[in-house]
Amino acid sequence: MVRKVSRVVLDTNVLISGIVFGGKPREILEMVKNKKLLGITSPVLLAELGEVLSKKIMYSKSKVMQVEKKMRKIFRVVRPIKSINAVADDDDNRVLEAAIEGKCDYVVTGDRDLLDLKSYMGIRILTPAEFLEKLSA
Repeated sequence: MVRKVSRVVLDTNVLISGIVFGGKPREILEMVKNKKLLGITSPVLLAELGEVLSKKIMYSKSKVMQVEKKMRKIFRVVRPIKSINAVADDDDNRVLEAAIEGKCDYVVTGDRDLLDLKSYMGIRILTPAEFLEKLSA
């Protein structure tokens, strides 16, 4: 029996943690890189990642471009057509849009508003620790 590869959107906070700090978010990023998971993102989420790396982490423009190029290589980029307004924060709605467009199984986030949903249209919303625990079960 062929095991289905889970499709996952990693929220910007998880990507930043994985890229800059390591830990469980980095483990998940490595799984995407090694094709154990199918990572889904969107142009809007990539732009948000670049903005946070530039303004909050103080990455140079060339370093940001390098990260974005790598992300485009290891993640499948979808262009959501459906607009969602499930939570108050527009950025969080963009995460859900990418997850729906990419037919994801999971959203992995540290964002409380998204985590409080627990799931959206059949997509489970978990912390990095919960996600890794679910995968190892």
